[in-house]
Amino acid sequence: MRLKVSILFLFLIWVGLIDVLAQFPNRPLPNQGQQVPPGAPRERQLVDPGQEGQGEQGGRKKLLDDSTKMVFGPKTSLYFFEKDVKRNRVKKYEIDTVLNNFHYYEPVAKSGWLYQDLGNVGSAAIPIFYEVPRMIGVTSGFHVYDLYYNSSDSIKYYDTKSPFSQMNAFWGGGNRNLLDLVFARNVNPRWNVGFNLSTIRARKTLNPNARDDNFAEQNSYSFHTNYRSENEKYFLLANFSRMKHKVREQGGIVPPEIDENSILFAYEDAKVWLRNSRVNDLRQELHLYHEFELVKGWQVYHILDRKKQEVFFFSNLNTADSVFFNLFNPERFNDNDTTLNLNAFREWRNEAGFKGDIGPLYYNAYLRFRSGNMASPAFDSPNRFNELFLGGALRGQINDQWSFEAEGEYLIPGAFRIKGLFVSPWLEASYTKALYKPTSMQMMYAGNHHQWENDFSNIGVDQIKGVMKLDFSSWAFRPNLAINRVNNFVYFNEEQQASQASGEAFMLIPGVKSMFNFRKKLFWESEAYYTLLSGDGADNFRIPELVLNTRIYFDSPMFNENLFVQIGLEGRYRSDYFAFNYNPSMQQFFLQNDFNVFAYPVLDFFLNARIQRTRILLRMNHLNINMMNQPGYFVTPYFTGLRRSLDIGISWPLFD
Repeated sequence: MRLKVSILFLFLIWVGLIDVLAQFPNRPLPNQGQQVPPGAPRERQLVDPGQEGQGEQGGRKKLLDDSTKMVFGPKTSLYFFEKDVKRNRVKKYEIDTVLNNFHYYEPVAKSGWLYQDLGNVGSAAIPIFYEVPRMIGVTSGFHVYDLYYNSSDSIKYYDTKSPFSQMNAFWGGGNRNLLDLVFARNVNPRWNVGFNLSTIRARKTLNPNARDDNFAEQNSYSFHTNYRSENEKYFLLANFSRMKHKVREQGGIVPPEIDENSILFAYEDAKVWLRNSRVNDLRQELHLYHEFELVKGWQVYHILDRKKQEVFFFSNLNTADSVFFNLFNPERFNDNDTTLNLNAFREWRNEAGFKGDIGPLYYNAYLRFRSGNMASPAFDSPNRFNELFLGGALRGQINDQWSFEAEGEYLIPGAFRIKGLFVSPWLEASYTKALYKPTSMQMMYAGNHHQWENDFSNIGVDQIKGVMKLDFSSWAFRPNLAINRVNNFVYFNEEQQASQASGEAFMLIPGVKSMFNFRKKLFWESEAYYTLLSGDGADNFRIPELVLNTRIYFDSPMFNENLFVQIGLEGRYRSDYFAFNYNPSMQQFFLQNDFNVFAYPVLDFFLNARIQRTRILLRMNHLNINMMNQPGYFVTPYFTGLRRSLDIGISWPLFD
């Protein structure tokens, strides 16, 4: 509570200071449209980007012109990403004020419900569908909280004509609360600074003791800056991020077969396994990107990264929590009274290369060196690694609709990744082939209940993706297809041990996305995926055969376009399957063949509205509770999905 009050107090002071701070004039910025789905409603622009306050009143700029229109707005506060700077195709985006998907405020919902989690904000989560890792070298292996981390490659860099700030506050039913604060301002037309602050406070949905008996708590922040020299030959981007994510593990609901008084859908009255076990995931990352143009169209660049991740699990085995471990993880290698698993992963990365443009053709070549280690008090010595990469890219772009890309990198020795992408107005297709390393945790681990030291081979994958784009004024239809072949896959088996598959797995995943609208007022959007698994290694992947998301909503301005409203119903469905189970002490999902997460449709109501630039949301979750054959649903064995609850939220941007 003190933290919430402090944040609110600092925010109010900050807003007050903004009004008295002056901003240096900025150079004109390009007019960029916002990204919305094909055929989806586009918000009317409330700002005239050509207007600028030139007069002075009381020693500061006028914020209103003679026609009382606001001078600053989404068109004068733009952001961009490092990946586009590196590829010489800087695209600046307006601050988001659209209503589409605004009610998807929590990370799992933002993914399109394509993650398996533990049914609460901040809980461990993994993608439903197999994803090719972006890093072919060694990673920590502790990735279940990646979804909640604002990593360096996702940082937004700003270019603002006025100080920009934004508060996003979401209050979920059952005290599942999120707060995001954003600030950015140009010190001068070539230098911008800013910061982000995020918090999560999510009470337990299963058996909370009190109002503030939280399941997950997170405090994270990042600082960022970008600078361009006066002659525009030198460009610098830098950021620092830190996240501390704390979870009080519960181990799931006690099965009724073990305790006859346990009820699967009792929610707040459910019996759970753990009360004295907790996880901390601390991450820090320092990132620097800078480039210099030697001659017109040819630049050299350098990237520096310093990353640290510390994962900590604690459980007092002299309490009732010991029953859980005695049943499911009986070994006690390090300590009989306490489970204390601590793993610290550290990494340095240096990348240097050159890039440039020849007409519509972009090229890039680089050399990257990574070094680091995984350390644990139970290790005799840290598990170290040194990796040297050679890589490059080639891209051709005729216009905004036609382009191709080819990129690849080779890790000396034995690992590589190549990818090709073709984009046209009607078709988008890609091919990826990779051989990547198992994680450090899969190779060596020394926890209190599990220990191993493995010598796994690299994992191979071939992936083909394609989508046809049939977009028209009143409807859009996009059939798509993904084909994966994965060999030597490393997974966690039914005994919760890291294991390597001896056979290949093939995945054929056809899907379709569609959108229909009636007079730009009534909209129906759907996406569906069917998965066919085959091969000797198919059983190591647990994917629902059918995944379906759909919604129908009304979208229209009201009161002379002073109010924009989007109101509708949406549903999601996964067919039954033996979903992964979760081990809290290792922070890993593993195979199980006993608990069938049964098929169940979930129906939600949502209302998104915007007054000027302020957006609000209302969402009623799980309208159909107690209306089906089962009184609720599961997302992971012995972890129920949300019961009926009301979520509210607000996004409040300030541009002056």
